[in-house]
Amino acid sequence: MPKRTDIKSILILGAGPIVIGQAAEFDYSGAQACKALRAEGYRVILVNSNPATIMTDPGLADATYIEPITVEMVEKIIAKERPDALLPTMGGQTALNTSLKLAEAGVLAKYGCELIGAKAEVIDKAEDRLKFRDAMTKIGIESPRSAIAHTMEEARAALDLVKLPCVIRPSFTLGGTGGGIAYNREEFEQIVAAGLDASMTNEVLVEESVLGWKEYEMEVVRDTADNCIIICSIENLDAMGVHTGDSVTIAPALTLTDKEYQRMRDASIACLREIGVDTGGSNVQFGINPADGRMVVIEMNPRVSRSSALASKATGFPIAKVAAKLAVGYTLDELKNDITMVTPASFEPTIDYVVVKIPRFTFEKFPGTPATLTTSMKSVGEAMAIGRSFAEALQKGLRSLETGLSGLDEIAAPGDGSAQAFHAALATPRPDRIVMAAQAMRAGVSLAEIAEASKFDPWFLREVETIIAAERRVKAEGLPRTATGLRQLKALGFSDKQLGKLTGQGEAAVEALRLKLGVTPVFKRIDTCAAEFASDTPYMYSTYEGGFGVPECESRPTERQKIVILGGGPNRIGQGIEFDYCCVHACYALKEAGFETIMVNCNPETVSTDYDTSDRLYFEPLTGEDVLSLLRKEQERGTLLGCIVQYGGQTPLKLSQALHKAGIPILGTSAEAIDIAEDRERFQHLLKGLGLRQPQNGTARTLDEAAIEAERIGYPVVVRPSYVLGGRAMEIAWNREQLMRFGQEAVKVSGENPILIDQYLADAIEVDVDCIADEDGRVYVAGVMEHIEEAGIHSGDSACSLPPYSLPPAIVTELKAETEAMAKALKVKGLMNVQYAVKDGEIFVLEVNPRASRTVPFVAKATGVPVAKIGALVMAGKRLGEFDLDDSAINRHVAVKEAVFPFNRFPNVDVILGPEMKSTGEVMGLDASFERAFAKAQLGAGVKLPGVGTAFLSVKESDKAAAVVLARRLTDMGFTVMATRGTAARIREAGLPCQVVNKVLEGRPHCVDAIKSGDIQLVINTTGGGQSVADSFDIRRSALTQGVPHYTTAAGARAAVHAIAALRAGTLDVAPLQSYFNRSF
Repeated sequence: MPKRTDIKSILILGAGPIVIGQAAEFDYSGAQACKALRAEGYRVILVNSNPATIMTDPGLADATYIEPITVEMVEKIIAKERPDALLPTMGGQTALNTSLKLAEAGVLAKYGCELIGAKAEVIDKAEDRLKFRDAMTKIGIESPRSAIAHTMEEARAALDLVKLPCVIRPSFTLGGTGGGIAYNREEFEQIVAAGLDASMTNEVLVEESVLGWKEYEMEVVRDTADNCIIICSIENLDAMGVHTGDSVTIAPALTLTDKEYQRMRDASIACLREIGVDTGGSNVQFGINPADGRMVVIEMNPRVSRSSALASKATGFPIAKVAAKLAVGYTLDELKNDITMVTPASFEPTIDYVVVKIPRFTFEKFPGTPATLTTSMKSVGEAMAIGRSFAEALQKGLRSLETGLSGLDEIAAPGDGSAQAFHAALATPRPDRIVMAAQAMRAGVSLAEIAEASKFDPWFLREVETIIAAERRVKAEGLPRTATGLRQLKALGFSDKQLGKLTGQGEAAVEALRLKLGVTPVFKRIDTCAAEFASDTPYMYSTYEGGFGVPECESRPTERQKIVILGGGPNRIGQGIEFDYCCVHACYALKEAGFETIMVNCNPETVSTDYDTSDRLYFEPLTGEDVLSLLRKEQERGTLLGCIVQYGGQTPLKLSQALHKAGIPILGTSAEAIDIAEDRERFQHLLKGLGLRQPQNGTARTLDEAAIEAERIGYPVVVRPSYVLGGRAMEIAWNREQLMRFGQEAVKVSGENPILIDQYLADAIEVDVDCIADEDGRVYVAGVMEHIEEAGIHSGDSACSLPPYSLPPAIVTELKAETEAMAKALKVKGLMNVQYAVKDGEIFVLEVNPRASRTVPFVAKATGVPVAKIGALVMAGKRLGEFDLDDSAINRHVAVKEAVFPFNRFPNVDVILGPEMKSTGEVMGLDASFERAFAKAQLGAGVKLPGVGTAFLSVKESDKAAAVVLARRLTDMGFTVMATRGTAARIREAGLPCQVVNKVLEGRPHCVDAIKSGDIQLVINTTGGGQSVADSFDIRRSALTQGVPHYTTAAGARAAVHAIAALRAGTLDVAPLQSYFNRSF
């Protein structure tokens, strides 16, 4: 049936900030939905608080609201825009839960707004654990034995039925938040308490453990005419007990018999029918007992999910786009397949290759957290690889992760290296378990023992065994001397680097032999139909596997002028969606300018790997070998103008030397300038020449050298390795003992590069400046952002304000002048970011990055200037004079960016901020004043500022004066002020009322008891030096678990208190992004 004409405008809710469990995949689905619905002529209204997304670009929706996704704020938007319908299935759990609350509160009925894509009762039936279980029982599909609990008493009663070990799953949560596996009573009570707290309905499911069972997923799409298609089956390598987002997954499922597959297929379709999903995609998860084949359904998501992004990229079938069109009334047979252009969307995808997704973890950012995997998700990103066999895809996937692996490399044996030690290591789910399994094979542990310990299916282990056997042959006999022999090795996914290590002759020698024998990869197309129909869509992957003779290449390069954009690889803390945003903008701008754009990336969550973002897409690991192979292919026809390496974060920058050596032109700033900015001594020389200041600093290659430098500079000092992103292994040392402790890690991370030691400017204001420079030396300063937290806290973790909220105009002018001088001296062509510290009116240069920074999307959204697009065009030779960059177009609003942290997933980690980055995402608040914009940013980040109540203060000596000012402001607003002895004494001296409470070390009842009892509504806790940080850990941790707003810097607390005052003065208004700018773009 054709599309509905009774609805004219549709509201789409986004997913908000990137958090663990809800990442870039919802930008991909939301952006697809916006495009699809606008193409059908609907007015699209979008709400999302995350500025680093493509979907919040002003051109993607008719009205874009970068506002907090809360029921109150969305109600204001509905009242203002009066949409006819709300599509809740594109923004993950955030959008589903908010939509359900809006329906329950009667908001949708009040304004005549209809839920499309998933009705309220469908969401409720799928997300409420009890209703879902009953629905499955009704249609004869088994679920694991389970019972629902709303209190600890009910949970204990449930345990008598279910028995230990058991799984606890909260209702209406995301990525397994608050859930886990309990092996004993104590763990059970801890997890249940956390689960009840995490669930918006205070409900948990206590379920029989199906640990060790095989886990599968089905991606299903259903329309109003009851047409159902399976897009893709997905198999988890890790058995049940590891969250699917943390598991290595394989598409299609490889170890199911046809009979089992048909059973699962029928069950998943029956599940959608019973739940009532009739306009879109769903993901259904199953467990199968390998001993007797018993199949149970675990859960379903009645929305677009992480798995659907993976299924879309794995098959080329755009689930989100199709789901959006089904939501407005189309049926599958009425929609065309975009890739073949001849088959309808009701044609099930078939794939003739293997896809492997491997998660990326950053446990090193959270010391104190064991690197074990459970039902609560902990990975921050993922890489996907495509090959003609499981072995090829697995090894490509491992080298896509950028964790130092070049494939199934050798790793250190656990413990004493005995069979028992391997057994113990393999029995614990950890991030590197498949690599550990390969290591166990090298040590002679039998396949059966490995399968028993790891619960990996023996089929996968036999594939790994094939790789290990080939490795042994190469070690014993050297490389094959024939093209056929070498091609067979490469078809198992071996990289030149791996083969170089195995033979001891190095990567270059292997590459030379391979090219001499004419062994190069071919490129195959992803066409949704296993080559049954011709495909015009250039969405490609490399392979060496050909079956007979030399395989056929389907790349077919064009005669056009082409520019290659290298992406950022898997998301991680420090390199996230902001860089993907820049890559996508480069694609859009260069495409419009008439160039052919070629995207290279291996991240399945992103917009950059959507088949219609660039003209040609290569889904490949970002390593020298893989990238050069496809560039050589592209150079066979047409003109390769160059590569853009400035936009994908550190990943492509690391490839610039290899590209340069191979004679591939690099667009934009030269490799030389990038090196000057990264190399300490050369950079110092440049600054001296320009007469600019930087904090005192030095470099060291050993710990002893570091100690000498630190004495010369004077403590406290900042210690860090060179050439890293996201402040990896960066610490502030207050004395020699700390320097020795932190320095060890820095030396390890730095490898052959020196470690850097800087004077730490205490209480300085940090400033970020982004600019664009062209080859004539013209510079446009796009944004000056004042950080709210003081210098010394990683810029990615600090909130910031654009325009600056406290810096005098003379300082801002001087910052712009210094930025211009450095851009000219470095001959920057494209984007550049500078970080400054301002202390007592003096400006110090902290660092310069001649590349896109993570603040680019925020600056673009705040100022209305498409910074990343202009930067890309400048790199391709345009001049700044060709753009309308009138400096007088001053905007009359303030934008505040706030960071969002994953601390709730890492229970033993301190929430205090420092020079190493810990945030996973960001939100933005826009309003007429700084205070209101900051309040919106806090709301968007999930922080509910109190209007009244008790504020608790415990601050370090240098913040006591500030504490008095805050206490006065809070008292004036009617708050009760409570403080620890030292802080209270200062507040009382100023003649203000203040209650005294014990520190944790002073005996009970203490401040943490007060937080846990709910007597405190705001926590302000600043610390100096290592000991007091450790002493006050419990204060910050309990504030986090109780959901009490807490600030660990005086500046952050000051902004929060001002925001509370602004909130008390009146309610927050909403306005679309488009209304903030006095120019069109």
